Amino acid sequence: MVLERYAVRYTKTALRNIRRASSSLTYFDGLVQGNRAFLSRCITLVESTHQKHKVQAAHLMEKVLNHNKTSGHQTLRIGISGSPGTGKSTFIEAFGLYLASRGEKVAVLAVDPSSHNSGGSLLADKTRMIELSVHPNAYIRPSPSRGELGGVARATSDAIQLCEMATQ
Repeated sequence: MVLERYAVRYTKTALRNIRRASSSLTYFDGLVQGNRAFLSRCITLVESTHQKHKVQAAHLMEKVLNHNKTSGHQTLRIGISGSPGTGKSTFIEAFGLYLASRGEKVAVLAVDPSSHNSGGSLLADKTRMIELSVHPNAYIRPSPSRGELGGVARATSDAIQLCEMATQ
């Protein structure tokens, strides 16, 4: 049942419609509306290393930071780290489901270590949090650390700001 809902949500038609809609809505407008697809696209934009994207991301983040500063919206940030297999994903899913079931909006930014050899990352946290990943009040975004130390990717701070704006 849970996997069926996940599969239906991300059909090719839905993704095509999102791409079409992006021509009429700006990234910022999509965030203001709380649109999760636009949130994902905005995070991808700030994570990009392409020079054109960096310029767009800087412009977007300026608008987002100004909006967040003046909105008065309060959020709670929690950072969780630990050794592999200690139950981080289990705890995050249980706590996230508790908050989401109370009507709170939950965003999980899961940063996975990247391989020193290939630069790739497993990004398996979302697959371990199946129930939370399909909850309408939850958003999970796995990101590779790309060699950054300390469990935080280069764009994590920007991604937090984007999530905070999208949950207002």
